[in-house]
Amino acid sequence: MITGKRVLVTGAGGSIGQELVRQIITFEPAEMVLFEQSEYQLYQIDRTLSERAPQLRRHAIIGDVRSPDQLERAFASFKPQIVFHAAAIKHVPLAEANPDQAVLTNLLGSKQVADACVLHGVETMVQISTDKAVNPSSVMGATKRAAEIYCQMLAQEDAKTRFITVRFG
Repeated sequence: MITGKRVLVTGAGGSIGQELVRQIITFEPAEMVLFEQSEYQLYQIDRTLSERAPQLRRHAIIGDVRSPDQLERAFASFKPQIVFHAAAIKHVPLAEANPDQAVLTNLLGSKQVADACVLHGVETMVQISTDKAVNPSSVMGATKRAAEIYCQMLAQEDAKTRFITVRFG
């Protein structure tokens, strides 16, 4: 699925995003696009890639999934074939204390990434979700479940982009 493909990872500098990137490079993608809002975390994962896969074409993009303009520039410039969407507010206590931020990132950000995938003909979008999306009882779980439902709806409407959701616990 990954070998020889252009792959974009949102939240590439986060704990899940970094691990995804480290595992993805073992499958020899043609190109990696690291999309991350934290400059320092983006720097760290980009540096890791330069050491572990120096021959791999890579692009480090400081960007926020909440910004449709930033997503549009990344998708239009790099034309990803596979997108791993790991950007999220993942910590339940922080999401509960900042519900507006959880909604903006986990729901609106996921919607915008999914819409960009459809618009740009991405082959596959893998949405990283959570076990807390099953019968959600928290803001984090509810926002991730709503994002899953949106992608399921798009999957029924768009035959070109394959939407996959993976729940981590």
